[in-house]
Order: sequence, then C-alpha cells, then structure tokens
Amino acid sequence: MINLTPTELERYSRQMMLPNFGETAQKRLKSATVMVTGVGGLGGTAALYLAVAGVGRLILVRGGDLRLDDMNRQILMTDDWVGKPRVFKAKETLEAINPDIQIEAVHDYVTPENVDSLVQSADMTLDCAHNFTERNLLNEACVRWRKPMVEAAMDGMEAYLTTIIPGVTPCLSCLFPEKPDWDRRGFSVLGAVSGTLACLTALEAIKLITGFSQPLLSQLLTIDLSRMEFAKRRTHRDRSCPVCGNTAPWRYAQGKSMEPTSNLTT
Repeated sequence: MINLTPTELERYSRQMMLPNFGETAQKRLKSATVMVTGVGGLGGTAALYLAVAGVGRLILVRGGDLRLDDMNRQILMTDDWVGKPRVFKAKETLEAINPDIQIEAVHDYVTPENVDSLVQSADMTLDCAHNFTERNLLNEACVRWRKPMVEAAMDGMEAYLTTIIPGVTPCLSCLFPEKPDWDRRGFSVLGAVSGTLACLTALEAIKLITGFSQPLLSQLLTIDLSRMEFAKRRTHRDRSCPVCGNTAPWRYAQGKSMEPTSNLTT
C-alpha cells in the first residue's frame, strides 16, 4: 500500500484521529479512484468532500456549460465562469483546495459509447447525473463490470441515497423498474438541499473505500428536508431484473460471475 507524505499526515490528521480510521483508512483513500458524474450542486459538492478527505484520484464527468441559474448551488463555480464548461472549473477549484490529489476532467455526458471505459477506469462511481438516461447507463455498466456505485438523487425538498454493489445489493433497475420522467433542466432546488445530500453521498463513498463504519447496503435512505424526516427502507434484489437478475442478457452472453471483484473494502 502507498505511503502518506508528511504533508498528508498533517492535512488529514483530524480524520485519522477517529476510532478505527487511522493511517490505514487514509492510505485506502489515497489509493482509490472515484468517478463523479454530474458535477453540479450534488456531484460537485460530493467531489469537494472526497477531495478534502484525500481520495487519491477523482474523475469528473459532465458535459455542457455553466448557467447563471446553476449558481444557487454549485459551490465549485464562480460568477465569471458562466457560459464556460463547468467541469474544468470544478477541476481548477479542487486542485487549488487540495494539490495533493489527481483530478481528471471529462467534458462530456455519460453515453453508450463512453460509459464502459469510464466505469472501468475507476474503483467506484458516484451517480449524481441529472437524468435517468445517464443513470441507467451507469447502473448497467457498473453491474456489467462489477463496480460499486453510490446512487444519490433529489427533487425539490426530497432526496434518496443508497449504495449499490453488484451481486450483493439491488441495482438501480431493481429499485426503480419504472423511471421517473424528470425534466432535464427544470427541477426545483435549494442549494442547501443538494449540499446536504452531497455530504451524505461523499460519506457513503468514504465508508465503502475505507471500511470505516457501515454503508447503506440494501437500504434506501429517503429524506424529506421540508419536514427534516429521514427514513431507511429495506430493499431487495429482483432475481428477474433485466440488468442484474439471473437471466440478464449480458451475463448469459459473457458468462460473468456476479461476485463482486472491486478491491474496495465492504
């Protein structure tokens, strides 16, 4: 396992003071590569907390340019960047905050053409995409390549969060066989809502990477921030799921085992 530099030992000293965390967990963070999609109020904020926690390599994936109505929630952005590709500003901001980590910016949306290479290049994915087209692609690729995925989404004052490990937990298709018809750009959002969910999303990733504390496995956390209500709901794998079930076409064709192969601690 890679070692920590004197600078890193000082930078992360407060979190290494946590019981059962220490240098071992910190080295696991440094060794990890995490892909974050969306890189907006949810993905960008989650990426920020992964960066300051010391995740060694982040891959940020988001097409399109920054808009003025993004500025109520996208804390990696600045007003002078409106009209420019947001993913490059996210990379610049995170590198300024923590120069000890590596950050790759991919100015593109998740597509059928790039999803497999993106998923394969990381140890795990944070699914913070703004539509279910990208979410479905990510879910299918993570199942196909047996990579963990933290699934987080919000709409208005409500949100949900879960961690998906292929072969162990339900996949996104098990949870939502009928996908919501989200408006690509017209959803309502308070910045503090996306920020709250983003912090929990980053925490799930840190738990999964380090083995510190228990992530949301086969549990869906639902959040209603208008009432400050949090609930955990038990979830179950659908053995007939077209993505991760026993008869999924990709599984039959490729002969892949559904045992997880990620080197992350779970």
